Amino acid sequence: MVSHLARYPRHLTVLALGTLVANARNAGLALLTGVAFDEVLRGEPDRGRLLTIAFGLLATVLIANGADLAGQFSAEVLGKRLERDAREELYASLLGKSQTFHNRQRVGDIMARATNDVRQINSMVVPGLALIADSIVTVAATLAAVALVDARLLLAPGLFVAAFLVALRAYSRELAPVAGAMREQFGATNAGLAEVVGGIEVVKSAAQETQEERKFATNARRFRDLAVKNGRIQARYLPLLLLAVAAAGAFLHGAWLLERGGISVGDLTAYVGLMGALRVPAGLSIWTVNLVQMGLAASRRILALLAEETELDETAAGHRAPIRGEIAFEHVTFGYGGEPILRDVSFHVPAGATVAIVGQTGAGKSSLTKLVNRTYDVSAGRVLVDGVDVPEWSLDALRSQVATIEQDVFLFSRSVAANIAFAGDETSPGAIERAARDAQADGFIRGFKDGYATEIGERGVTLSGGQRQRLAIARALLTDPPILILDDATSAVDSATEDKIQLAIRRIQEGRTTLLITHRLSQIRWADMVLVLHQGALLDQGTHEELLGRCDLYRRIFSRYEPALPVAAAERPEPVAAG
Repeated sequence: MVSHLARYPRHLTVLALGTLVANARNAGLALLTGVAFDEVLRGEPDRGRLLTIAFGLLATVLIANGADLAGQFSAEVLGKRLERDAREELYASLLGKSQTFHNRQRVGDIMARATNDVRQINSMVVPGLALIADSIVTVAATLAAVALVDARLLLAPGLFVAAFLVALRAYSRELAPVAGAMREQFGATNAGLAEVVGGIEVVKSAAQETQEERKFATNARRFRDLAVKNGRIQARYLPLLLLAVAAAGAFLHGAWLLERGGISVGDLTAYVGLMGALRVPAGLSIWTVNLVQMGLAASRRILALLAEETELDETAAGHRAPIRGEIAFEHVTFGYGGEPILRDVSFHVPAGATVAIVGQTGAGKSSLTKLVNRTYDVSAGRVLVDGVDVPEWSLDALRSQVATIEQDVFLFSRSVAANIAFAGDETSPGAIERAARDAQADGFIRGFKDGYATEIGERGVTLSGGQRQRLAIARALLTDPPILILDDATSAVDSATEDKIQLAIRRIQEGRTTLLITHRLSQIRWADMVLVLHQGALLDQGTHEELLGRCDLYRRIFSRYEPALPVAAAERPEPVAAG
């Protein structure tokens, strides 16, 4: 926070000067009022002197109010810029975190930190810290002014300030854990809400609305209980009571000095006015300390995300070059933290080759492909792209040249055209439409009322599975990647559409490396090489015909669907599962 605020020295300077001048106002007004009382109580008051005092009072108010306006303006600017900068820093940090990090997080809690917690930081600065600075200057100016009247009068305000600081410290220490618990509970409540809204189809299909409503009510009740506890702590706030006692003692002390001729009526008037000025910091502290504690709790939650170690460390000057498409796995072992998903996997893919990856569910097919674009890092061994270990590549250079089309397609709540153009450098309408035609998507897109400008519902829920996959294929076609990964990309389309998509895929495969995870025999047959995975190990590799001849597992996989399939089976485009 200090580093962010230090970026705006001009506003900090204006805020500091504005605070000093504005909060010297009360002390100046009280002193001038005391001088005016003494002048009026003289036998023959000097009208010229009274006029000078009146102009002094007016000038004090105008100058102080002008300084206050400039200081408050600077405070608001600082608060808003700090909120903006903190949110941008958090967002950039989240984008740079590894997929493993995001797998551990609850989306709703991250959203709470990026929105509500960051806003709480703004409230901590303005009005929280700004008013605390006002209070500090007010107390200092008041004590200095009392000393100018008569140093003996410092007894009551001095004792009050000491007691005030002790009470404020105890109040702050009692409030801090409750404020932290409130921010954590808010994040948990928001995370639960986001999960239910995101999975509302599952909730409704399982008739779990009542149970989920009960869980949300429990979370909301916990947050309410913490808010009540927070209120009870504020109810025990002592400084206002201490100020009342101090004000009574100050008046008695001042009256005693007046009776003995130690001070004048004007001095007593100024003294009482100065003691009244202490009511502002005493009264505001109950609110400002709460804002600061809430802001500190929010800051810790944000800092926890920023500081959390990511499993992916990018080389500052990473390798950048056009990718040819050569891929090599050298004794690769990988797991998500528990048992390895892949064990000692080694193979080599020449540039421009098509590789089909087959195996039973859980064999590690998808995990293998996610190591190529460094979605995850290997636990042991190396993955090389064009002979360069993937950690040595610039992530941007590597990932911008590897396109992935998965079975579970993610689409943004944007227009059809924006979704197709999401990862492409060429975003002209003509290029977008050409990619859609090649992916067999142009026909159904033009059937929409707004065509390519049609807004897609969140995650593409307004489209069928086949439509989502064709848009994902169009997105990949637009990027023209040297390496293409197809993770069961045609599983949700009918046979007729699949045949058309296969023509498009075969066209874009020319001159590029393709890793193909599929259950379709018609796709596996024209692969240059087939990898057979079994329980995380690479059981065998070769062409389709070679594997049918020598790999028992490979034959069993296909015999389950085609018992009479010979080694040189006829080329039929019907779907046959391989995993």
